Amino acid sequence: MSLSRLAALHGVATSAPSTGAGTPVPDATVVAVLGALGVDATTPRAVRDALAAAESAARSRLLPGTVVVWAGEPLPGALTALPPGTTLEIGLEGGGQAPPMRVAAGPARGATGAAETAPPAWWTQPPLGVHRLAVRAPGGRSADAVLVVAPPAAPRPPRRGHGFLVQLYSLLSARSWGMGDLGDLADLAAWSGRALGAGFVQVNPLHAAVPDRPTDPSPYRPSSRRFPDPVHLRIESVPEYGHAADRSVLEDLRQSAAALSDTVLNKGALIDRDAVRDLKRQALDILRQVPLTPGRRAAYCDFLAEQGQALEDHALWCALAETHGPDWHRWPAGLRDPRSPQTARARGELLDRVDFHSWLAWLTDGQLADAQRAALDAGMSLGIVHDLAVGAHPGGADAWAQQDALAPGMSVGAPPDAFNARGQDWGLPPWRPDVLAASGYAPYRGLLRGLLAHAGALRIDHVMGLFRLWWVPEGSPPAEGAYVAYDGEAMLAVLVLEAHRAGAAVLGEDLGTVEPGVREALARRGVLGTSVLWFERDWTGTGRPLAPEEWREDCLATATTHDLPPTAARLTGEHVALRHRLGLLTRPLAEELTDDAADTAEWLGQFVRLGLLPEGENDVEGAVRALHRYLLRTPARMVGVWLPDTVGDRRPQNLPGTWDQYPNWRLPVSDAEGRPVTLEELAAAPRAYRLMELFAPRRDHPASAPRRPTAAPGRLPDTPDRTGPALGDPAW
Repeated sequence: MSLSRLAALHGVATSAPSTGAGTPVPDATVVAVLGALGVDATTPRAVRDALAAAESAARSRLLPGTVVVWAGEPLPGALTALPPGTTLEIGLEGGGQAPPMRVAAGPARGATGAAETAPPAWWTQPPLGVHRLAVRAPGGRSADAVLVVAPPAAPRPPRRGHGFLVQLYSLLSARSWGMGDLGDLADLAAWSGRALGAGFVQVNPLHAAVPDRPTDPSPYRPSSRRFPDPVHLRIESVPEYGHAADRSVLEDLRQSAAALSDTVLNKGALIDRDAVRDLKRQALDILRQVPLTPGRRAAYCDFLAEQGQALEDHALWCALAETHGPDWHRWPAGLRDPRSPQTARARGELLDRVDFHSWLAWLTDGQLADAQRAALDAGMSLGIVHDLAVGAHPGGADAWAQQDALAPGMSVGAPPDAFNARGQDWGLPPWRPDVLAASGYAPYRGLLRGLLAHAGALRIDHVMGLFRLWWVPEGSPPAEGAYVAYDGEAMLAVLVLEAHRAGAAVLGEDLGTVEPGVREALARRGVLGTSVLWFERDWTGTGRPLAPEEWREDCLATATTHDLPPTAARLTGEHVALRHRLGLLTRPLAEELTDDAADTAEWLGQFVRLGLLPEGENDVEGAVRALHRYLLRTPARMVGVWLPDTVGDRRPQNLPGTWDQYPNWRLPVSDAEGRPVTLEELAAAPRAYRLMELFAPRRDHPASAPRRPTAAPGRLPDTPDRTGPALGDPAW
C-alpha cells in the first residue's frame, strides 16, 4: 500500500489497462520507474522515507509546480484558492517583471459582479508566455511555480481543405539524388496547390537520423527531433553550387546520383540512404569551400545566434560521432557529459567540424523555408504539415545533450492490446515530467519552435503522450511497463502557445487506446484529431460503419496512414496475404481473409447505399474513389489523400511488427503493378487526376481541367500527351 501511495504521488500508475479492472503493475517495475524519477523505493524504509517527504511536501504546497492560465477564461483554482493577502510576483519570459499583485478577500470575480469568466479585481493578466511565479502568503509560506499563459486554443485551418500525405523520401523526381528531397517537396506543393487546389502537404518527420551504417531508415527513431536531416537537401539549390570551383567533380557526383536514382526507379533497388548521404556529403564538402557572400554570412550568423546552445550541442555531437561513433554511451567517459571539461576541450579542437554541421543545419532550414514559401505562393491555406516523432534514439544527439531531462533506463512503448498481445517497446527514452516542469518546459518549447518555424501545421505522433506515456524498464518485456503521468494541461498549454506564436495549426495522431477525456481536452484547445475510415465505426452501439455526418469535424480524415496498407491493398485483401507470407498472422489465413472480406464488404455496401460507387463493387480504382467521396461527405476540416493511392500503389511504407523481413521506409511510390512513379509522372498520371477531380479546386486555374491522355487506360503516358501540364510547363 505504501508503494502504491508513493507511486500515485509521483504520477506512476500501479495498474495497467486490461479487459477487466486492470492488471497490477509488478512492484519491480514501480520501483524502477520511481528510481528513474529520482525517488528511492528500493527498500521498505526507503519507501517510508520517500512517502513521508512527498506527503509533507503535498500538505505544505501553496501551488502546484506549474500553473496554467488560459486567456479569457476563469483563473485556475490554484490561484483563486490562495489566501487573502498573498503577494504574487511574476518574472516575465524574456526578462522583466510584471507589476506585483496581492490577493484580495472576496469572491473570485470582478468587483462589479461581472460574469464568472471575469478575473478577480486583483488579477492583472500577464502577456502570453511561460513565466516564473513567486508567491508569499501571510505567515511566511512561499512557493515558486512555472506560469504558462496561453491562448484558449491553437489556430485552426482557415477553411476546410484537402491535401496529400507523403513519405518524402519515397517521392523521387528526375532531379532527386536517390530519394525524395526538399526540392521535390516544394515542387509537389507548388503543383498540387496550383493544379489541384490542395491546401496542404503532410510529410513524415524530417528529423536528423543517427549517422550509423546502415542508417536506421525509420523517420520515427531519429538522433535529434530538434534539427532536420541534411540528407533532404537539394544540392543544386544551395546558392553556392553555381560558384564551386570543382565543377567536374560535382558533375561526376550528379551523374552518380542519377545512376543511384535509376537503380531505384528502373532496376528494383530499395532507397539507400547511406549511398545518398555519401554522395551529398562529398558535394557539400566542395560547396563549403565557396565563401559566403556578406549577406549570406550575416544570415548564417543570425541563425547561429537564434539557435544558441541547442545547435552547438547538436553540431558537436555530430562532430564527435564522426570520430567516436554514433552512440555516445560508447564514447570516452569524459565526453559522455556535454558539460564536462573534456567536452569543452573537444569543442575547441573540433571547431571546424562543429561549424560544418551547423552550416548544414542552416542550409536545411533554408530549404524548409523555401518549401513552405512555395506552398503558400501556390495558394495553399496551410502549406507544409510537419511531423513530430514521439522521441529520439537513446544514443543520439538529443539524448546526449538533454540527458538530465530524460529518464535513465526507461523506454517509451505501449501496453498489450488487441493488436499486440506482448505490448511494444519503441526504444525511445522519455522525458522526466518533473525535470520538464522545473525547466519551464524549455526543451519542449525549443523543440516546438524549431519544428513550427516553417510549418503551416504540426502533426504530433501519439499525441496521447502529452498526458501519459508507457515506460518500460530496460531489460523488462514491454508488458511489464507502467503509465507515467505528465502535466497534460501544461504540455497542451505550451503546445497551444507555440502554435499561436507560429500561426500554425496542430494535428494529433490519436488512434488506438486513448485515456478518457483526452480527445475532449485536445478538441477544446483546437488540436485536431486523426480519423481513419476503416476504424470509424459506432463502437458503442451497432458496430456498423459510422455515417459520414456523424464523424467529428475537428480532424484530419483519411483512408490510410504510413503504418497501414494502401487503400487498394486494403480493398483487395492483399495486405492479409502479405502478413501471412511474413508469418505475422495469429489466426489461420482463411479466417483472416474471411473477416477482412466481410469488413470490406460492409464498407462497400455503405458506399453503394449512399450512391458513392457508380463504378461497381468489382472496380478497385472506383472503390478508392468511392472511399474518398465518403470522406468528402464528412464534416472533417482536413481530408488527406495518401499520395501512393493516387497511382494505385499496393505496398505499405511500413509494416509494424517487422524489421528486416520487410523493406520498411525504403520503398518508392509505385503504381498498381509495382513500377516506381516519379513526381513528373505522377503529375501527369490519368489515375491521379481521376481521383483528384473529386476535390473541387478552390479557384480557377489553367491546370484545373486536365486534358485526357491518349495512352492506354491504366498506363502512364510516355509523351507530352498527358492529363495536365507537367512540372516546368509554362502553365505553372
